[in-house]
Amino acid sequence: MQQLTPTARQFIFDVMAATHDLTLATLRPDGYPQATVVSYVHDGLVIYAGIGLDSQKARNVQQDPRVSLSITPSYADWDHIRGLSMAATATIVGDPEQTARVADLMQFRFPQLRKLMQGKTDWPWPGAVFLRIVPKVISVLDYRQGFGHTEQYQVD
Repeated sequence: MQQLTPTARQFIFDVMAATHDLTLATLRPDGYPQATVVSYVHDGLVIYAGIGLDSQKARNVQQDPRVSLSITPSYADWDHIRGLSMAATATIVGDPEQTARVADLMQFRFPQLRKLMQGKTDWPWPGAVFLRIVPKVISVLDYRQGFGHTEQYQVD
């Protein structure tokens, strides 16, 4: 497995900029994966998603922090597929300063949240929290380099 190169890092950032949603798989108590679509922001390679504190996703992450995710922007045809698949760890953000920073990132990327925030000092709704997702392995898909082309990177 390769170390992450500057070129690969830029490709990853370009893919993340091209879409607002990712599919997040957490592990249920019975061992089966649970995949759901969530909107996200990122700070470098660290990804944040808003979830319900009492959601199954939150309970799954509290039980087992290992997650997988995929991000695929829209494409015209198979020759133009680009995407990411990541093995990562997730934790619930508990620090108020970090929560405020992530809320700012979310409002910048999703301006419609400002309407939900009007007159409120907390994150838009009671019981919502952020997941902090830190990738460990990133698989890069770039079919523009050939059908099925993938490269895998270790993230330190």
